[in-house]
Amino acid sequence: MTFHDLQLNSAMLGAVKRVGYSEPTPIQVRAIPHILGGRDIVGCAETGSGKTAAFVLPIVQMLEPVRGKKPIRVLVLAPTRELAAQIDEEFGKFGRESSLRHAAIFGGVGQQPQVNALRRGVDIVVATPGRLQDLMNQGFIRLDKIEFFVLDEADRMLDMGFIHDVKRIIKRLPKLRQTMLFSATMPQAIQDLSRSILTDPVKVEANPQATPVESIAQSIYFVESGDKRALLKHILHDPASERVLVFTRTKHRANNLAKQLNRARIPAEAIHGNKSQTARTRALAQFKSGRTAVLVATDIAARGLDIESVTHVINFDLPNIPESYVHRIGRTARAGASGIAYSFCDVDERKYLREIEELIRKPISVVAEHPYRSAIDAPQRLAQASKAPRKNRRRRAWRSRQSSRGRSA
Repeated sequence: MTFHDLQLNSAMLGAVKRVGYSEPTPIQVRAIPHILGGRDIVGCAETGSGKTAAFVLPIVQMLEPVRGKKPIRVLVLAPTRELAAQIDEEFGKFGRESSLRHAAIFGGVGQQPQVNALRRGVDIVVATPGRLQDLMNQGFIRLDKIEFFVLDEADRMLDMGFIHDVKRIIKRLPKLRQTMLFSATMPQAIQDLSRSILTDPVKVEANPQATPVESIAQSIYFVESGDKRALLKHILHDPASERVLVFTRTKHRANNLAKQLNRARIPAEAIHGNKSQTARTRALAQFKSGRTAVLVATDIAARGLDIESVTHVINFDLPNIPESYVHRIGRTARAGASGIAYSFCDVDERKYLREIEELIRKPISVVAEHPYRSAIDAPQRLAQASKAPRKNRRRRAWRSRQSSRGRSA
């Protein structure tokens, strides 16, 4: 299957060639013809599947230029500022030869440049829910002329508590429109939402829900919590670790870890929700350009960010939501490339590991030989440790460490 087979016109085929796409991804093959046919879409595809182009290409092709004052005719809702900016960039790349105007609307930056763009007239708005509602309430945005509505990363919207904002925005849209909903997973709340906002939709699915791509080599390191930083530095000194995305569970830990890596002369930046948009944009730019080798992030970066050539993803802390593991490691192995995902697991994270392995339906291979091996690291002891009360597990681990230190002395 080629892009020529997807009913794209010569302008879009030229844009695809200019961008460097050689052949369509499964989600593009399955979604683009239906969108061009005017159907509502429910798209389920894992991160890194090419779903942004799956809706951007047909929308740009179908959107007829208008003269005079441009009403907003396309609305794309995204959960994060970074994802909104990236989708806006995609509209810029594929619509470069057209007269279509587009704008990204999100918080964390001053609103005046966004208001100025809206006053000049735009065909396409890519927005996060909060800033969009602010500008609607101030009278800068009207949605009564919307022809195409895209709700991207719908499950992430739910996780971040935006679902009620999304519903309020949808009430302001015209009934007659084409709607596309994309989500990596389909929890019941998203299924209910899709039934309420789509008309006779086609469901397109590129991969099983929340299943990591097979090209990612996954490994687990059993390590004491206090030894995680030393293990991370040990791994990062490997020349193969060229561009590494490290995930922590908290913002405070992300900041501290980035500082410690810089003290160890490993260039690192932190990105999380408490950072200003300017700081987040700068950190991403440094990482994408290769000037920074390590980006330490909370789960805000696990979804939506499209960073090419990430060689390694390291879960410094295992996520307490197993689906987040899939989204995190999906930052590597983009666009058909291979990737490596390492996860650190201390004694209190064993339950998270069990849940992750149940979700992905296979055990993660254990790295048995490393300098910071935990006292309780043998795979056959994992089940025993998981059944014990947490207090007893900690006591046994402490006794084991003490015993090991006595023998080594």
